[in-house]
Amino acid sequence: MKLDDRLQADCHLLYEIEESTLLLMNNSLVSWFILVPHCDEIELTNLPFDQQTAILKEINLVSRFIQQSFLPDKMNIAALGNVVSQLHVHIIGRKHNDPYWPAPVWGHSQTQTYLDEEVNTIKRNFKSFYAAEHSET
Repeated sequence: MKLDDRLQADCHLLYEIEESTLLLMNNSLVSWFILVPHCDEIELTNLPFDQQTAILKEINLVSRFIQQSFLPDKMNIAALGNVVSQLHVHIIGRKHNDPYWPAPVWGHSQTQTYLDEEVNTIKRNFKSFYAAEHSET
């Protein structure tokens, strides 16, 4: 599966999960992750139900990671696809003091790119979190 050029340009590759590729949006002002299911379908609801269920489990996994790692006040989860048609799910931890609150995170010019060290730390933390989650099952 080829990742959409816009997702490649805007994100860091974090991890390959069973059903999806996990990306980190290159904007450290919010905890913004993107899950890209391994499929050619553009609508989540058109996937077989068992695949939808597997993807939902991964959405929940990433949400738990964000909640434990970044302590957000609110989780935002959305699959829009109006600009990038490749199926992808935004999983975003929001805080009342983030610069976009309470508006959506899309379309703002104010961003702050991650340092390589920050990305590597998030990668390591997710890898450890994922391993711990799977050792419990």
